[in-house]
Order: sequence, then structure tokens, then C-alpha cells
Amino acid sequence: MKYCTHCGAQMHDEAVICIKCGCSVAPQTPAPVKEKDDTMEIVVKVLMILSCIAQGWLLIPLAWCIPMTVSVFHSFRDNKPISTGMKVCVLLFVNLISGILLLCMKDD
Repeated sequence: MKYCTHCGAQMHDEAVICIKCGCSVAPQTPAPVKEKDDTMEIVVKVLMILSCIAQGWLLIPLAWCIPMTVSVFHSFRDNKPISTGMKVCVLLFVNLISGILLLCMKDD
């Protein structure tokens, strides 16, 4: 025996509709979860790391390159959207291709 999720009445195991309240009690299948494609995310991360390594001999540009890279990495990890300003700053100060890819990515 199973119970109605709406009114709590006892029902047969095969029942799809509650006799007491008329509500549907059929198990609802969840919508299929679309897997996220991480390819652009990985390319952006690799290019940003390579840019930080390439700019290692320039101390002043590296002082803003590393914090922007870390901020983008944290946004990816926490599934937070990256602001357009940050994307433009990555484009200008870290890596041109990474910035373009970030601007082309969809914010989910």
C-alpha cells in the first residue's frame, strides 16, 4: 500500500490517481540534466596560466594578472557568472584569446 502525497489517503500500489482527492500520484521523472561542456573553460584556464608564466619576468603586470586568473578560476569552480568588466580586463591585461573566449561563453 502507498499513500497519497497530497491528502495522505491509502491507495493501491498500482494507482495513478487518488480516489479521495483526485490528484495524480504517479511518480514524476525528473527532466534529464544536460551535461556541461567544459572544453572552452579548460582552454581559457590553460591560456591564462600560460600568460601568467609568460609575464613572470614583468612584476607589475603580473600583480594584476594572477588575481584576475584566480578570480576567474573561482568563478568557474563555484559556477558563478563572470562580469563583463572582468572578461574585458582579462582580454586586455591577461590574454587576448582567453578574454575573447570568455566573452563568447554563455553565462549559465
